[in-house]
Amino acid sequence: MRRKELINVVKSRERAPLEFETHIAEHDGDIMSIAKKKVITVPQSATIKEAAEIMVKNKFRRLPITDAGTGKIRGIVTSMDILDFLGGGDKYQILEKKHDGNFLSAINEPVKEIMTRDVEVLSNKNSIVDAVSKMLEKEVGAFPVVDSDENIVGIVSERDFTFLLSGVLTDEVVEDFMTTSLIKTTPGTRIEGATKIMVRNKLRRIPVTGEERKTPHPENDKLVGIITATDILKFFGNSTAFEKIITNNAEEVLNTAIADIMQKDVIKTNTYTRLGDVCTIMETKGIGGLPVVRDNELLGIITESDILRAISG
Repeated sequence: MRRKELINVVKSRERAPLEFETHIAEHDGDIMSIAKKKVITVPQSATIKEAAEIMVKNKFRRLPITDAGTGKIRGIVTSMDILDFLGGGDKYQILEKKHDGNFLSAINEPVKEIMTRDVEVLSNKNSIVDAVSKMLEKEVGAFPVVDSDENIVGIVSERDFTFLLSGVLTDEVVEDFMTTSLIKTTPGTRIEGATKIMVRNKLRRIPVTGEERKTPHPENDKLVGIITATDILKFFGNSTAFEKIITNNAEEVLNTAIADIMQKDVIKTNTYTRLGDVCTIMETKGIGGLPVVRDNELLGIITESDILRAISG
């Protein structure tokens, strides 16, 4: 960026004048001007089920885990960690082997068993430019912000930057920054299969293509929905999953087809939409990515991460 442009954006939002230096300042850095300061955390003893319920209730994609005594950060659990636990990766071993597939038993394991322990953080003295650079370098969507005593004082995410840039990027268009190498799936894919795709490919959302039910003939290249990590987390965290359970076996939950939980009324965009307008849509609708279509044919996807790359160039 358009580093200058980002500076002007922050100043235009009626914040106090800020210094945009990449070094750490003697006082709070300007990262604290956009960080969310009311951070909900849970102790390591909280159960996986409790963590998921808190994330769903507050519409979080991540939840810092702290030491019950000191309050210092000890890990973070993300929607991807829970997908990993549900069959997407190695954490499924807890459910499959330790609890012999007993879903109700496994979800009461302490959240420390699935949390990410090596947490990347920002200092409260960092700048906004530091945060953008680190997000791109580490390919991480959010960072807890800590003070010199390692206490959490905020959290900042890609979404905060996206909202900040709503209506601002008027020269850049979707076509130049969208991701075109897509991994897609079909409505009949099971939740377990979707979690594997997401975890292995580090994806938060997968476009769903296939036959549209109101159409008499298959339209295999047509977008019929989208499944996100949040959709699966909601299924798991709002007790819908428990309606599927008869014998406590995890397969009863994981065999659910994504057609039952995917978003069918997909918010889409086209190749010539301005990125500033995409940011506005994301802010208004509370979403992190939009499929890019032409006549409902899927061409690509534009996400918060793509927008971060656009402003860093």
